Amino acid sequence: MIKYIGSKRALLTQILSAIGAAVPAGATVADLFSGTARVGHALKGAGYRVLANDHNAYAHTLAICYVQADAERWAEPATRLLAELQRLPPRAGWFTETYCVAARYFHPDNGARIEAIREAIAGLGAEPELEAILLTSLLEAADRVDSTAGLQMAYMKQWAARARNPLALRLPALQPRPAAGPCAAFCEDAEAVAARLDCDLAYLDPPYNQHSYLRNYHVWETLVRWDQPEVYGIANKRTDCRTRRSAFNSRPGIGPALNRTIAALRCPTVVVSFNDEGYLGRAALEAMLRPRGPLRVIEIPYGRYVGAKIGIHNPKGEKVGTVGRLTNTEYLFVSGELALALPPQAA
Repeated sequence: MIKYIGSKRALLTQILSAIGAAVPAGATVADLFSGTARVGHALKGAGYRVLANDHNAYAHTLAICYVQADAERWAEPATRLLAELQRLPPRAGWFTETYCVAARYFHPDNGARIEAIREAIAGLGAEPELEAILLTSLLEAADRVDSTAGLQMAYMKQWAARARNPLALRLPALQPRPAAGPCAAFCEDAEAVAARLDCDLAYLDPPYNQHSYLRNYHVWETLVRWDQPEVYGIANKRTDCRTRRSAFNSRPGIGPALNRTIAALRCPTVVVSFNDEGYLGRAALEAMLRPRGPLRVIEIPYGRYVGAKIGIHNPKGEKVGTVGRLTNTEYLFVSGELALALPPQAA
């Protein structure tokens, strides 16, 4: 899957263990901030029926691929189409000029390949699940040859070594449909969808500080939307990065927004994943969740994202500032009667 700040790849074992202790096998689990769909993909693989939601188009596409689409239905046709797309000749145009020449996220040779494949996908008129699989393959292929430190706020001053590797499409790791029933993906604000999802457990991994995922991954948003937006700045960000703001990226806004979202949920059990670098402290999260029933808090130390390890770079790709701490603490708040099945690591 794509490089992603806040990814829960390293925490999947702990998250699935907490969820497994809180709900029975085959339960319906809602993931309200699905991001790269790593958690939803793992939950589906563990036999849960998963309802994934994210308001960004690229994240919704990843969730359709990794949560909603089933391997037994789509693996064969997707494999065939990906082989055809891989053979297309390069086709440079707006995308290549914007993100490979005016900005340097990809080498122009790969930019022209990305552009040709994306145009071809747009012309297929494929069913939504199949299209999402093809787009996910393209996103992941582009991510493997990008020239960034992991975020699309800036690009390297010199081409990263991987940027000269040839673009290669691969079939995403699709999961078979679980016995619990078909999974689904939604593209809405979490607060709006919370009250409508019928589930046994809701998993919430909201943005936790000022860093907007839309601004961090604006190229993926454009690659999925394929809308040739107006762009601004050295990083050529989409202009709607200035207007599509989330309360979860606001210090005064995140508390009320998360509290409303949690209050709207109708499920008996809620799991919230939150970082100790976030705008909300542990006490504030506990206050939101205690009214729902017994609460357990699990603390998980883990390494920070790659950008923290190599330092901060400005939009020209020049290193500025110094490396800070390299380890964070992730809190898993488990609220509900079955939270009592978890070890009492915190009261």
